[in-house]
Amino acid sequence: MTAAPEPSGAPQEQGATAAADGATDTQPSSVPGGRRTGPWRRPGPQQVPPPGPSGVWRAEGDGFGAVKALPSRMSVRLRLTLLYGLLFFMAGALLLFVVSILVANILSNVQVIGLGIVTQEQAEALQRQFVEQTMQQLVGRSLVALAGVGIITLVLGWFVADRALSPLQRVTATARRLSAGTLHERIALKGPEDEIKELADTFDEMLERLGQAFDSQRRFVANASHELRTPLAINRTLLEVALGDPEVSDDLRTVGRTLLATNARHERLIEGLLLLARSERELTTRAPVDLADVASTVLEHSGRREHDNEVAVHPELTSGTAFGDPVLLEHLVSNLVENAIKHNADGGELWIRTGLLDGYATVQVENTGPVVPTYEVERLFEPFRRLNADRVESSKGAGLGLSIVRSVVLAHRGAVYAAPRPGGGLIVTVRLPPG
Repeated sequence: MTAAPEPSGAPQEQGATAAADGATDTQPSSVPGGRRTGPWRRPGPQQVPPPGPSGVWRAEGDGFGAVKALPSRMSVRLRLTLLYGLLFFMAGALLLFVVSILVANILSNVQVIGLGIVTQEQAEALQRQFVEQTMQQLVGRSLVALAGVGIITLVLGWFVADRALSPLQRVTATARRLSAGTLHERIALKGPEDEIKELADTFDEMLERLGQAFDSQRRFVANASHELRTPLAINRTLLEVALGDPEVSDDLRTVGRTLLATNARHERLIEGLLLLARSERELTTRAPVDLADVASTVLEHSGRREHDNEVAVHPELTSGTAFGDPVLLEHLVSNLVENAIKHNADGGELWIRTGLLDGYATVQVENTGPVVPTYEVERLFEPFRRLNADRVESSKGAGLGLSIVRSVVLAHRGAVYAAPRPGGGLIVTVRLPPG
């Protein structure tokens, strides 16, 4: 493996050709303060159905179907606000109707006295005119007042609905933060014993059961891995001693080397299982870690080891500080680099970038290699998954590299993105909360 240092005074541009969606950042590679702004392979947007021409999601069918589907698109907060407003308008209209009847009844008993009235018919006509004019003004002004107060009620209802739904928003926020490594969190909702409190308590009980199940699984994996390391170490020692005997025949030496290679593969598998079990636990050590320093250390160690293929490494390292476990973050970057080297072509290239991207501490590894179908990318993060190979045929690794990467990222509450590289290879981007 060879390394190509970045020229001083100019940003490294190798391998920064446009991705499939043209999402390469072409801004300058750094700004004052060491914050990298490019050239990153920016993670593409999630695949979602496109909106309609007006930007509004279209319902299938005719316009009547779209109207029927409208309530399902409204948020609960909006529906509660409209419900509050509708109830107020109904109550106000009923009150206005009752008041109108009462006022009309009262006015009908009022005696109207006017100058020049000499007959009873003139008095009754004047009284009817007075009642009609009074009721028209009363109803007109009452409707204006009802509309004004109704608008105020809708605004107040919007904030009241938000206040009423705040416990549900807390439940939703907790559920979004949870992963296999953060099941220790609880909602612990305080308040009256109502339906929302019951929902939160039920959710906490479910988290408790899930946490116990995950802890039991991790303890089993860790204990089983520890138990298997000892006999494998003994087997390796015995084989090395036997192969060191100069009187060993060529056939036995060939068998011994094959067994040593198999034993080494099993040791790597067990080490991967141990690291995977550890990375899925809650972090006990948190400290500011500069991803540029981590990447430099990983590249230095990787350059000392022998690899099956020669890969040219292009480092583009800028300071980007994350807050987490230094050992796990080193394993994360190491797995990304080793994965990019193992699954590369002889004479291929590898780019590793670190820095701050959109406010997140970011490390990105891009490598050449075989073409990766888009539908296979997500499966590569599953344990024991390899591209175009099953669990038995591949000898390049245990199939845990990207699984460990995802577990470490989730333990640090970050995000990992992967996308096929145009022309072959893979682009993996890890974004972590800044330190």
